[in-house]
Amino acid sequence: MNKTLEFWFEFASSYSYLSVMRIGPLARDAGVEVRWRPFLLGPVFLSLGWNDSPFNIYPPKGRYMWRDLARLAQGYGLPFRMPSRFPRSGLLAARVALLGAGEPWIGDFARGVMRANFADDQDIADPGVIRGLLDGLGLPADALISQAGQADTKLALQRQTAEAGELGIFGAPSFITPDGELFWGNDRLEDALAWTVKNAES
Repeated sequence: MNKTLEFWFEFASSYSYLSVMRIGPLARDAGVEVRWRPFLLGPVFLSLGWNDSPFNIYPPKGRYMWRDLARLAQGYGLPFRMPSRFPRSGLLAARVALLGAGEPWIGDFARGVMRANFADDQDIADPGVIRGLLDGLGLPADALISQAGQADTKLALQRQTAEAGELGIFGAPSFITPDGELFWGNDRLEDALAWTVKNAES
């Protein structure tokens, strides 16, 4: 049976940072293939009646989230620095990731963007930051950034974001197993992988 886990993530999402950094080796050890599905949380939040991140709308929740993220990152051995601006726009990064979703470099690119945002406090909306990451991976940065700005790429990301809503996704990270089970949150990554393996073997 299929052992592919859909990984829905947002580059502006704090908890997506943790899952992007962790999913590669965990999935590899479990024998699960990851299908990278970048999308935008903004339209999803708007459909729920929010015009900002709930972590900004509800300050006590936001304060808890940043402390929780620092604790978890420390426990995972991941670098973390609270971004000076939150949320940053992950639009350009998401369009580039969509172009590379089926390419071998998608994991390295996604991890690079997340490190830039949540460890190095760089503005991931800046094309120069994205260009530097692509250059570092030996990829044709100018061509990819140009393609990311094309109408068909923009439409593809809009459609993927709409699909997230249709699937019942309301936050990031989210994981959808081959049998359609939805798992939400970094703390459900291991559960989603285990479910995928268990159902593939049954």
